[in-house]
Amino acid sequence: MLYLTIAALAAVLLLFVWVGLRTRRNEALDDFITARNSQNRWAIGLSFLASGMGGWILFAPPEVGVLVGPLGLAGYALGAALPFIVFALCGPAIRRRLPAGRSIGEFAEHCYGGGVRRWVGLISLLYMTCFLVAELTAIGAITAMLSDINGSLIVIGVAVTTLIYTAWGGLRASMTTDRWQGWLLIALMLLVGGVAATRLPAFSPDTALPGIPASAALSVALTLVIAVTAANLFHQGYWQRLWAAQDEKALGQGALIGGVATILVVALVGGLGIMTVMSGADVGSPPIPFFAMLRDASGWLALPALVLAITLVASSVDTLQNAIVSLAVTERKGLSLAAARWFTFVLMIPVVIIALQGISVLRLFLIADLLCATAVVPVLLGLWQRMSPAAAIAGALAGLVGAALPGWIATGSALQGLLLASFPDTVPTLPPFLGALAASALVSVLFALLLPARKPELAG
Repeated sequence: MLYLTIAALAAVLLLFVWVGLRTRRNEALDDFITARNSQNRWAIGLSFLASGMGGWILFAPPEVGVLVGPLGLAGYALGAALPFIVFALCGPAIRRRLPAGRSIGEFAEHCYGGGVRRWVGLISLLYMTCFLVAELTAIGAITAMLSDINGSLIVIGVAVTTLIYTAWGGLRASMTTDRWQGWLLIALMLLVGGVAATRLPAFSPDTALPGIPASAALSVALTLVIAVTAANLFHQGYWQRLWAAQDEKALGQGALIGGVATILVVALVGGLGIMTVMSGADVGSPPIPFFAMLRDASGWLALPALVLAITLVASSVDTLQNAIVSLAVTERKGLSLAAARWFTFVLMIPVVIIALQGISVLRLFLIADLLCATAVVPVLLGLWQRMSPAAAIAGALAGLVGAALPGWIATGSALQGLLLASFPDTVPTLPPFLGALAASALVSVLFALLLPARKPELAG
């Protein structure tokens, strides 16, 4: 069985390489990082789905479903999909404002100038690097749980194979493999989830839904919506797809397709977690209900589950690799295509080394999410004619203060407020996110109304 598993995983990874390398390549740097105006609505929709999904969905939604219940799961599903809905609504206006754009940093510079651009680029880079490390760490852990294969080999295998085709074909290669990976993950999800669910013990008549009181569940759901939405709006990979769409209609429809599909997938996986705990199965501590469900199912199901995990991780890793490179290219003017390809390879060395340690990056992830929440409103308000660089900077600074303010008020200490905003227990809490979002929005709008509007050349 070990050799069959190795052969199957190698075949899947080689399939992704073959698909990626067959992609029509354009030697222009702009095409390498934007694939400008080339993707139809289904390509955009499947790409949003595949690039947004990752190994995290096998852990987080089922755990939220078990600990918080259906309301928390609904918040998670909405938070995962809401960025795509935002792009469906705001994306066409951003394309019109910046038709030759390539990154979130360029949009920030177009609206507010170089200072805001550098801060936005730094937040985006921090978030995506955390995401990349977390995905590779996850596939190592999943491999160890589902097989006798050394998880480090799969971490290296996924990193190398995705590097091969993203360094060769850029965004076009990533989006071509996304189409295959999108359909494959849907099929595997239905197969694994469907078969495993039928093997669960019957529900007891007096079994109650898992979860916590409704008020606490609502707080968790709102936290997840704010954190996940704000962070993903700084995902450069999603911004690339904004300009890769054939036109505004393809972007809007594709983003909606991706959003709806994401809600369905997250709800399905989280629902399986709830079904597992309601069946009386031991989900462990901390709970890992998806894998507990597989433990009670047929032994052969571990192989398609592992293929599913590799598909999920590869689809997000190749997006992140190309996204980080595109961010570097747009931040450093004059970087050649060859240099961009080498940067892709060099980038992965420290990432893989960190991922091989198997450490948790959850706290760093939460801090990156909170930084995104402090700046997301000022960035998107760049579409408003009255917004100025001073208003955006004031809003972002207010967001930083607002993140620490709830803890400051609760404890009477600014230092303790700052510590609580860094999530010392690695548990996401609502007050820092709500404070960051509310303060940044309020101050941005207030300054925009009080100060002169930005100059026409900045307004676009």
